[in-house]
Amino acid sequence: MSRHPAHKLNNNMARIIKFEKNDCAPCAQVSAYLDNKGITYETINPFDQPDLAAKFRIRTVPTVLVLDNEEVQQRIIGFKPEELALIAL
Repeated sequence: MSRHPAHKLNNNMARIIKFEKNDCAPCAQVSAYLDNKGITYETINPFDQPDLAAKFRIRTVPTVLVLDNEEVQQRIIGFKPEELALIAL
């Protein structure tokens, strides 16, 4: 798991987690998009951390979660630039 500074959400520090695996092309697209927008996030491989994946009900990769006080505020499944853009606001 890599850690990056949290993203601000409603004047609070939100946590952005991207669940991915190494050989996943859409996962790489999501990473490139978030990096290009300067969005910081944690990267977790759900196969390496199945308990955490189960906690957040991760069923596919890539999945991006925006958490505020450990509560899911937004869930983006797949590479969807129009939804990822909302994180960058």
